[in-house]
Amino acid sequence: MTTRRQFVIVLASACGLTPVIAWLNGPSTVHSVSGTFPVEETDEEWRRVLRPEQYSVLRGHATERPFSSALNREHRDGTFTCAGCARELFASSTKFESGTGWPSFWRPLADAIGTTVDRTLLMVRTEVHCAGCGGHLGHVFNDGPQPTGLRYCMNGVALDFEAKL
Repeated sequence: MTTRRQFVIVLASACGLTPVIAWLNGPSTVHSVSGTFPVEETDEEWRRVLRPEQYSVLRGHATERPFSSALNREHRDGTFTCAGCARELFASSTKFESGTGWPSFWRPLADAIGTTVDRTLLMVRTEVHCAGCGGHLGHVFNDGPQPTGLRYCMNGVALDFEAKL
């Protein structure tokens, strides 16, 4: 009797969790970037041109430690670019202090980024990629300032800054 009861409990639990497990392990959905990019490099090439921490974030989808980027304190006029391919991503006029520990912006430049669904860490987020090389930049959230209400929370190590001359 106990064995049958245990079996039914395990079966019911498994059936109840199957849709959740399938949903979390479902494929990421590409919203605005195709699988090919203007800048394509082999893994070996990326490792050669990027610093290890840049490679970890841009190619491995890692996240840098909060408050570790010098770009948090960057307030000059200029443009934030992709550290992987130098594509222009964000105007400095759209940067704001979010208090999160990562450089944050309320709008990217036109055609600069793409997004995918990120189902890691038992949550669903919108991941931001460079439209030039597909490198992982960070995530976008719906808690930013007006006029967009968005917060593009970027890894500083994935960005470079070009000051306006």
